[in-house]
Amino acid sequence: MADEMKRLLLASFCSETGEWMLQIALPVLVFQATGSVASTAVMMIVGLLPMVLLSPLTGFVADRVHRPRLLLVVCLGQAVVAAPLLADDAMCWVVMALQTSLAAFFEPARNALVADLVPVERRTAANGLLAASANIARLVGAWLGGMLLAAGGIPLVYAVYAGILVVGAVAMCGPFPVTRPAKAVKLPPLRVDRSLLPIGIALTLMCVAQGIFLVRFVPFVLETLGAGAGGVGLLRGVQAIGGLAAGFAVATVARKVAPTGLFAWGAVAFGLVSACIWHGPALTTAIGVYVGMFIAVGAPGVIANSGLAAVLQSAVPAAMTGRLLAAAFALMTLGTTAGMLVAGAVASPLLLDAQAFLHVAAGVLLLAHQHRHRVRDARRARFAGGEAPQLQTGEQRDDRAGDPVR
Repeated sequence: MADEMKRLLLASFCSETGEWMLQIALPVLVFQATGSVASTAVMMIVGLLPMVLLSPLTGFVADRVHRPRLLLVVCLGQAVVAAPLLADDAMCWVVMALQTSLAAFFEPARNALVADLVPVERRTAANGLLAASANIARLVGAWLGGMLLAAGGIPLVYAVYAGILVVGAVAMCGPFPVTRPAKAVKLPPLRVDRSLLPIGIALTLMCVAQGIFLVRFVPFVLETLGAGAGGVGLLRGVQAIGGLAAGFAVATVARKVAPTGLFAWGAVAFGLVSACIWHGPALTTAIGVYVGMFIAVGAPGVIANSGLAAVLQSAVPAAMTGRLLAAAFALMTLGTTAGMLVAGAVASPLLLDAQAFLHVAAGVLLLAHQHRHRVRDARRARFAGGEAPQLQTGEQRDDRAGDPVR
Protein backbone atom coordinates (compact mmCIF):
# COMPACT_ATOMS: atom_id res chain seq x y z
CA MET A 1 0.00 0.00 0.00
CA ALA A 2 1.32 3.44 -0.94
CA ASP A 3 2.23 5.87 1.83
CA GLU A 4 -0.39 8.32 0.54
CA MET A 5 -3.15 5.74 0.99
CA LYS A 6 -1.93 4.97 4.51
CA ARG A 7 -2.10 8.66 5.39
CA LEU A 8 -5.58 8.92 3.91
CA LEU A 9 -6.67 5.94 6.03
CA LEU A 10 -5.29 7.64 9.15
CA ALA A 11 -7.02 10.94 8.38
CA SER A 12 -10.29 9.14 7.66
CA PHE A 13 -10.02 7.18 10.90
CA CYS A 14 -9.41 10.37 12.90
CA SER A 15 -12.30 12.24 11.29
CA GLU A 16 -14.76 9.38 11.78
CA THR A 17 -13.61 8.77 15.36
CA GLY A 18 -14.26 12.41 16.19
CA GLU A 19 -17.62 12.30 14.43
CA TRP A 20 -18.71 9.27 16.47
CA MET A 21 -17.57 10.96 19.68
CA LEU A 22 -19.94 13.86 19.07
CA GLN A 23 -22.74 11.64 17.77
CA ILE A 24 -22.73 9.92 21.16
CA ALA A 25 -21.89 12.85 23.45
CA LEU A 26 -24.20 15.55 22.04
CA PRO A 27 -27.48 13.58 21.96
CA VAL A 28 -26.76 12.37 25.50
CA LEU A 29 -26.13 15.98 26.51
CA VAL A 30 -29.45 17.06 24.96
CA PHE A 31 -31.38 14.23 26.62
CA GLN A 32 -29.82 14.99 30.01
CA ALA A 33 -30.73 18.66 29.65
CA THR A 34 -34.29 18.25 28.32
CA GLY A 35 -35.37 14.72 29.24
CA SER A 36 -37.08 14.67 25.84
CA VAL A 37 -36.79 11.84 23.33
CA ALA A 38 -38.23 14.18 20.69
CA SER A 39 -35.42 16.68 21.25
CA THR A 40 -32.88 13.90 20.88
CA ALA A 41 -34.51 12.83 17.60
CA VAL A 42 -34.37 16.41 16.33
CA MET A 43 -30.66 16.44 17.15
CA MET A 44 -30.23 13.36 14.92
CA ILE A 45 -32.10 15.05 12.06
CA VAL A 46 -29.97 18.19 12.46
CA GLY A 47 -27.00 15.90 11.86
CA LEU A 48 -28.52 14.59 8.62
CA LEU A 49 -29.77 17.75 6.91
CA PRO A 50 -26.41 19.29 5.87
CA MET A 51 -25.61 16.25 3.71
CA VAL A 52 -28.70 16.99 1.61
CA LEU A 53 -28.64 20.78 1.61
CA LEU A 54 -24.94 21.08 0.80
CA SER A 55 -24.59 18.20 -1.67
CA PRO A 56 -24.42 20.38 -4.83
CA LEU A 57 -21.70 22.52 -3.26
CA THR A 58 -19.71 19.67 -1.70
CA GLY A 59 -19.55 17.75 -4.96
CA PHE A 60 -18.44 20.82 -6.90
CA VAL A 61 -15.76 21.65 -4.34
CA ALA A 62 -14.46 18.05 -4.30
CA ASP A 63 -13.98 18.23 -8.08
CA ARG A 64 -12.65 21.79 -8.13
CA VAL A 65 -9.98 21.95 -5.39
CA HIS A 66 -6.93 19.98 -4.33
CA ARG A 67 -8.61 17.10 -2.49
CA PRO A 68 -5.89 16.36 0.12
CA ARG A 69 -5.80 20.04 1.07
CA LEU A 70 -9.59 20.07 1.38
CA LEU A 71 -9.48 17.12 3.79
CA LEU A 72 -6.82 18.87 5.87
CA VAL A 73 -8.95 22.03 6.12
CA VAL A 74 -12.03 20.00 7.06
CA CYS A 75 -10.20 18.24 9.91
CA LEU A 76 -8.98 21.53 11.34
CA GLY A 77 -12.35 23.17 10.75
CA GLN A 78 -14.19 20.45 12.68
CA ALA A 79 -11.93 21.06 15.66
CA VAL A 80 -12.56 24.82 15.51
CA VAL A 81 -16.35 24.76 15.13
CA ALA A 82 -16.75 22.53 18.20
CA ALA A 83 -14.96 25.04 20.45
CA PRO A 84 -18.20 26.92 21.40
CA LEU A 85 -19.16 23.86 23.45
CA LEU A 86 -16.60 25.01 26.01
CA ALA A 87 -18.55 28.23 26.57
CA ASP A 88 -22.13 26.96 26.62
CA ASP A 89 -23.68 23.50 26.38
CA ALA A 90 -26.67 25.07 24.62
CA MET A 91 -24.41 25.58 21.59
CA CYS A 92 -24.57 21.83 20.94
CA TRP A 93 -27.25 22.37 18.27
CA VAL A 94 -25.08 24.83 16.36
CA VAL A 95 -22.00 22.65 16.78
CA MET A 96 -23.80 19.57 15.48
CA ALA A 97 -24.98 21.46 12.39
CA LEU A 98 -21.52 22.92 11.68
CA GLN A 99 -19.69 19.66 12.35
CA THR A 100 -21.91 17.64 10.03
CA SER A 101 -21.73 20.39 7.40
CA LEU A 102 -17.96 20.00 7.30
CA ALA A 103 -18.29 16.21 7.32
CA ALA A 104 -20.45 16.60 4.19
CA PHE A 105 -17.35 17.99 2.42
CA PHE A 106 -15.10 15.23 3.79
CA GLU A 107 -17.01 12.20 2.48
CA PRO A 108 -17.08 12.89 -1.29
CA ALA A 109 -13.55 14.31 -1.31
CA ARG A 110 -12.15 11.28 0.55
CA ASN A 111 -13.83 8.75 -1.71
CA ALA A 112 -12.89 10.68 -4.84
CA LEU A 113 -9.28 10.80 -3.63
CA VAL A 114 -9.29 7.00 -3.41
CA ALA A 115 -10.06 6.97 -7.13
CA ASP A 116 -7.05 9.29 -7.66
CA LEU A 117 -4.64 7.19 -5.61
CA VAL A 118 -5.68 3.60 -6.33
CA PRO A 119 -5.82 1.78 -9.69
CA VAL A 120 -9.24 0.55 -10.81
CA GLU A 121 -8.51 -3.11 -10.11
CA ARG A 122 -7.55 -2.37 -6.49
CA ARG A 123 -10.32 0.02 -5.50
CA THR A 124 -12.59 -2.63 -4.01
CA ALA A 125 -9.75 -3.68 -1.70
CA ALA A 126 -9.07 -0.05 -0.77
CA ASN A 127 -12.74 0.48 0.06
CA GLY A 128 -12.62 -2.64 2.22
CA LEU A 129 -9.77 -1.12 4.22
CA LEU A 130 -11.67 2.15 4.58
CA ALA A 131 -14.69 0.19 5.80
CA ALA A 132 -12.55 -1.64 8.36
CA SER A 133 -11.09 1.69 9.49
CA ALA A 134 -14.60 3.16 9.79
CA ASN A 135 -15.74 0.30 12.00
CA ILE A 136 -12.71 0.64 14.27
CA ALA A 137 -13.48 4.38 14.46
CA ARG A 138 -17.06 3.56 15.36
CA LEU A 139 -15.97 1.34 18.24
CA VAL A 140 -13.33 3.75 19.51
CA GLY A 141 -15.29 6.97 18.95
CA ALA A 142 -18.53 5.76 20.52
CA TRP A 143 -16.67 4.43 23.55
CA LEU A 144 -14.64 7.64 23.95
CA GLY A 145 -17.69 9.88 23.54
CA GLY A 146 -19.61 8.18 26.33
CA MET A 147 -16.68 7.54 28.65
CA LEU A 148 -15.16 11.02 28.41
CA LEU A 149 -18.53 12.73 28.85
CA ALA A 150 -19.11 10.76 32.04
CA ALA A 151 -15.56 11.27 33.30
CA GLY A 152 -14.94 14.94 32.60
CA GLY A 153 -17.90 16.42 30.76
CA ILE A 154 -17.77 18.39 27.53
CA PRO A 155 -14.33 20.00 28.19
CA LEU A 156 -12.64 16.59 28.26
CA VAL A 157 -14.62 15.39 25.23
CA TYR A 158 -13.57 18.47 23.27
CA ALA A 159 -9.89 18.21 24.24
CA VAL A 160 -9.60 14.64 22.98
CA TYR A 161 -11.83 15.35 19.96
CA ALA A 162 -9.69 18.29 18.85
CA GLY A 163 -6.46 16.37 19.42
CA ILE A 164 -7.62 13.47 17.25
CA LEU A 165 -8.61 15.82 14.43
CA VAL A 166 -5.24 17.59 14.55
CA VAL A 167 -3.58 14.20 14.04
CA GLY A 168 -5.83 13.67 11.00
CA ALA A 169 -4.88 17.07 9.61
CA VAL A 170 -1.17 16.36 10.05
CA ALA A 171 -1.60 13.11 8.12
CA MET A 172 -2.80 15.11 5.11
CA CYS A 173 0.07 17.62 5.20
CA GLY A 174 2.53 15.67 3.06
CA PRO A 175 2.62 15.58 -0.75
CA PHE A 176 0.04 13.63 -2.74
CA PRO A 177 0.41 12.63 -6.41
CA VAL A 178 -2.71 14.52 -7.48
CA THR A 179 -3.20 17.86 -9.17
CA ARG A 180 -5.83 20.54 -8.73
CA PRO A 181 -7.88 21.41 -11.84
CA ALA A 182 -6.80 24.69 -13.36
CA LYS A 183 -9.11 27.55 -12.39
CA ALA A 184 -9.53 28.51 -16.01
CA VAL A 185 -10.75 25.05 -16.97
CA LYS A 186 -14.51 24.65 -16.80
CA LEU A 187 -15.60 21.45 -15.11
CA PRO A 188 -17.43 19.09 -17.46
CA PRO A 189 -21.12 18.59 -16.68
CA LEU A 190 -21.97 15.54 -14.63
CA ARG A 191 -23.21 12.80 -16.94
CA VAL A 192 -23.79 9.24 -15.81
CA ASP A 193 -24.70 6.02 -17.54
CA ARG A 194 -28.38 5.10 -17.37
CA SER A 195 -27.25 1.66 -16.24
CA LEU A 196 -26.62 3.27 -12.84
CA LEU A 197 -30.37 3.77 -12.37
CA PRO A 198 -30.80 0.32 -10.72
CA ILE A 199 -27.93 1.22 -8.37
CA GLY A 200 -29.75 4.40 -7.38
CA ILE A 201 -33.04 2.59 -6.82
CA ALA A 202 -31.38 -0.13 -4.76
CA LEU A 203 -29.50 2.46 -2.72
CA THR A 204 -32.72 4.35 -2.00
CA LEU A 205 -34.51 1.19 -0.84
CA MET A 206 -31.65 0.31 1.50
CA CYS A 207 -31.51 3.80 2.98
CA VAL A 208 -35.25 3.89 3.63
CA ALA A 209 -34.76 0.58 5.42
CA GLN A 210 -31.91 2.09 7.44
CA GLY A 211 -34.15 4.96 8.52
CA ILE A 212 -36.77 2.48 9.71
CA PHE A 213 -34.09 0.62 11.63
CA LEU A 214 -32.82 3.73 13.41
CA VAL A 215 -36.27 4.47 14.82
CA ARG A 216 -37.56 0.95 15.54
CA PHE A 217 -34.33 -0.55 16.87
CA VAL A 218 -34.53 0.99 20.34
CA PRO A 219 -38.14 -0.13 21.03
CA PHE A 220 -37.24 -3.60 19.76
CA VAL A 221 -34.38 -3.93 22.23
CA LEU A 222 -36.13 -2.31 25.19
CA GLU A 223 -39.62 -3.74 24.79
CA THR A 224 -39.29 -6.96 22.79
CA LEU A 225 -35.96 -8.18 24.15
CA GLY A 226 -36.23 -6.43 27.52
CA ALA A 227 -32.50 -5.80 27.40
CA GLY A 228 -32.44 -2.28 28.85
CA ALA A 229 -30.39 0.74 27.81
CA GLY A 230 -27.16 -1.22 28.12
CA GLY A 231 -28.44 -3.69 25.55
CA VAL A 232 -29.12 -0.88 23.10
CA GLY A 233 -25.52 0.30 23.22
CA LEU A 234 -24.14 -3.24 23.19
CA LEU A 235 -26.06 -4.40 20.13
CA ARG A 236 -25.33 -1.23 18.12
CA GLY A 237 -21.66 -1.46 19.00
CA VAL A 238 -21.05 -5.12 18.17
CA GLN A 239 -22.15 -4.58 14.57
CA ALA A 240 -18.75 -2.98 14.09
CA ILE A 241 -17.06 -6.30 14.90
CA GLY A 242 -18.70 -8.02 11.95
CA GLY A 243 -18.05 -4.96 9.81
CA LEU A 244 -14.39 -4.96 10.74
CA ALA A 245 -13.97 -8.61 9.76
CA ALA A 246 -15.84 -8.04 6.50
CA GLY A 247 -13.73 -4.99 5.67
CA PHE A 248 -10.53 -6.98 5.89
CA ALA A 249 -12.14 -9.82 3.90
CA VAL A 250 -13.08 -7.44 1.10
CA ALA A 251 -9.55 -6.01 1.12
CA THR A 252 -8.00 -9.47 0.74
CA VAL A 253 -10.15 -12.45 -0.24
CA ALA A 254 -13.03 -10.74 -2.06
CA ARG A 255 -11.15 -7.86 -3.68
CA LYS A 256 -11.50 -9.33 -7.20
CA VAL A 257 -15.25 -9.88 -6.97
CA ALA A 258 -17.29 -7.55 -9.22
CA PRO A 259 -18.34 -4.50 -7.16
CA THR A 260 -21.98 -4.73 -8.26
CA GLY A 261 -22.06 -8.35 -7.12
CA LEU A 262 -20.70 -7.37 -3.71
CA PHE A 263 -23.35 -4.67 -3.41
CA ALA A 264 -26.20 -6.98 -4.45
CA TRP A 265 -25.31 -10.06 -2.41
CA GLY A 266 -24.40 -7.92 0.59
CA ALA A 267 -27.86 -6.34 0.50
CA VAL A 268 -29.60 -9.73 0.23
CA ALA A 269 -27.58 -11.20 3.10
CA PHE A 270 -28.19 -8.13 5.26
CA GLY A 271 -31.94 -8.43 4.74
CA LEU A 272 -32.03 -12.15 5.50
CA VAL A 273 -30.02 -11.81 8.72
CA SER A 274 -32.22 -8.86 9.72
CA ALA A 275 -35.33 -11.00 9.25
CA CYS A 276 -33.83 -13.65 11.53
CA ILE A 277 -33.20 -10.98 14.18
CA TRP A 278 -36.71 -9.54 14.08
CA HIS A 279 -38.36 -12.98 14.29
CA GLY A 280 -35.88 -14.39 16.80
CA PRO A 281 -37.94 -13.46 19.90
CA ALA A 282 -40.45 -16.16 18.93
CA LEU A 283 -37.74 -18.62 19.96
CA THR A 284 -35.58 -16.77 22.50
CA THR A 285 -34.80 -13.34 23.92
CA ALA A 286 -31.40 -14.32 25.32
CA ILE A 287 -29.16 -11.30 24.75
CA GLY A 288 -26.16 -13.47 23.84
CA VAL A 289 -28.00 -14.82 20.80
CA TYR A 290 -28.65 -11.30 19.56
CA VAL A 291 -25.08 -10.23 20.17
CA GLY A 292 -24.06 -12.98 17.75
CA MET A 293 -26.68 -12.02 15.18
CA PHE A 294 -25.84 -8.32 15.33
CA ILE A 295 -22.16 -9.16 14.83
CA ALA A 296 -23.22 -11.22 11.82
CA VAL A 297 -25.39 -8.49 10.30
CA GLY A 298 -22.50 -6.02 10.40
CA ALA A 299 -20.57 -8.04 7.81
CA PRO A 300 -22.92 -7.92 4.79
CA GLY A 301 -23.53 -4.22 5.42
CA VAL A 302 -19.84 -3.46 4.93
CA ILE A 303 -19.63 -5.79 1.92
CA ALA A 304 -22.53 -3.98 0.25
CA ASN A 305 -21.12 -0.53 1.01
CA SER A 306 -17.65 -1.47 -0.27
CA GLY A 307 -19.14 -2.68 -3.55
CA LEU A 308 -21.25 0.45 -3.87
CA ALA A 309 -18.26 2.73 -3.29
CA ALA A 310 -16.20 0.93 -5.95
CA VAL A 311 -19.04 1.20 -8.48
CA LEU A 312 -19.47 4.94 -7.92
CA GLN A 313 -15.73 5.68 -7.92
CA SER A 314 -15.39 4.05 -11.34
CA ALA A 315 -18.66 5.11 -12.96
CA VAL A 316 -17.51 8.51 -14.24
CA PRO A 317 -14.21 10.23 -15.11
CA ALA A 318 -12.14 11.66 -12.27
CA ALA A 319 -13.34 15.23 -12.93
CA MET A 320 -16.90 14.18 -12.03
CA THR A 321 -16.28 11.75 -9.17
CA GLY A 322 -16.79 14.22 -6.34
CA ARG A 323 -20.14 15.42 -7.66
CA LEU A 324 -21.43 11.89 -8.25
CA LEU A 325 -20.44 10.83 -4.74
CA ALA A 326 -22.00 13.94 -3.20
CA ALA A 327 -25.23 13.22 -5.07
CA ALA A 328 -25.16 9.63 -3.81
CA PHE A 329 -24.63 10.75 -0.21
CA ALA A 330 -27.53 13.20 -0.54
CA LEU A 331 -29.75 10.43 -1.90
CA MET A 332 -28.74 8.22 1.02
CA THR A 333 -29.60 10.93 3.52
CA LEU A 334 -32.98 11.62 1.92
CA GLY A 335 -33.81 7.92 1.93
CA THR A 336 -32.77 7.55 5.56
CA THR A 337 -34.81 10.59 6.59
CA ALA A 338 -37.86 9.26 4.73
CA GLY A 339 -37.52 5.94 6.53
CA MET A 340 -37.25 7.67 9.90
CA LEU A 341 -40.36 9.75 9.21
CA VAL A 342 -42.36 6.69 8.15
CA ALA A 343 -41.23 4.70 11.18
CA GLY A 344 -42.08 7.58 13.47
CA ALA A 345 -45.56 8.02 12.00
CA VAL A 346 -46.51 4.34 11.70
CA ALA A 347 -46.27 2.44 14.98
CA SER A 348 -46.40 -1.08 13.60
CA PRO A 349 -44.13 -4.08 14.27
CA LEU A 350 -44.52 -4.96 10.58
CA LEU A 351 -42.09 -2.13 9.82
CA LEU A 352 -39.25 -4.38 10.93
CA ASP A 353 -40.33 -6.95 8.33
CA ALA A 354 -40.46 -4.13 5.79
CA GLN A 355 -36.90 -3.16 6.74
CA ALA A 356 -35.63 -6.66 6.00
CA PHE A 357 -37.70 -6.93 2.81
CA LEU A 358 -36.38 -3.65 1.38
CA HIS A 359 -32.78 -4.85 1.70
CA VAL A 360 -33.56 -8.16 -0.01
CA ALA A 361 -35.54 -6.38 -2.73
CA ALA A 362 -32.62 -4.02 -3.40
CA GLY A 363 -30.21 -6.93 -3.86
CA VAL A 364 -32.61 -8.95 -6.01
CA LEU A 365 -33.18 -5.90 -8.23
CA LEU A 366 -29.46 -5.62 -8.93
CA LEU A 367 -29.02 -9.36 -9.51
CA ALA A 368 -31.96 -9.38 -11.94
CA HIS A 369 -30.46 -6.39 -13.76
CA GLN A 370 -27.11 -8.17 -14.09
CA HIS A 371 -28.80 -11.36 -15.31
CA ARG A 372 -30.80 -9.47 -17.93
CA HIS A 373 -27.63 -7.91 -19.31
CA ARG A 374 -25.85 -11.26 -19.46
CA VAL A 375 -28.75 -12.86 -21.33
CA ARG A 376 -28.94 -9.92 -23.73
CA ASP A 377 -25.20 -9.99 -24.42
CA ALA A 378 -25.22 -13.75 -24.94
CA ARG A 379 -28.09 -13.43 -27.43
CA ARG A 380 -26.25 -10.73 -29.35
CA ALA A 381 -23.12 -12.86 -29.44
CA ARG A 382 -25.02 -15.82 -30.88
CA PHE A 383 -26.46 -13.66 -33.64
CA ALA A 384 -23.00 -12.26 -34.37
CA GLY A 385 -21.41 -15.70 -34.31
CA GLY A 386 -18.77 -14.65 -31.81
CA GLU A 387 -18.11 -14.85 -28.09
CA ALA A 388 -20.45 -13.22 -25.62
CA PRO A 389 -19.05 -9.85 -24.61
CA GLN A 390 -18.39 -9.37 -20.94
CA LEU A 391 -20.88 -7.33 -18.95
CA GLN A 392 -19.32 -3.94 -18.41
CA THR A 393 -18.88 -3.01 -14.81
CA GLY A 394 -18.18 0.42 -13.48
CA GLU A 395 -14.50 -0.57 -13.25
CA GLN A 396 -14.31 -1.44 -16.95
CA ARG A 397 -16.08 1.74 -18.00
CA ASP A 398 -13.50 3.78 -16.13
CA ASP A 399 -10.75 2.49 -18.44
CA ARG A 400 -12.10 4.33 -21.47
CA ALA A 401 -9.49 7.08 -21.52
CA GLY A 402 -11.49 9.26 -19.15
CA ASP A 403 -14.41 9.73 -21.56
CA PRO A 404 -17.74 10.58 -19.92
CA VAL A 405 -19.90 7.55 -19.43
CA ARG A 406 -22.44 7.27 -22.22
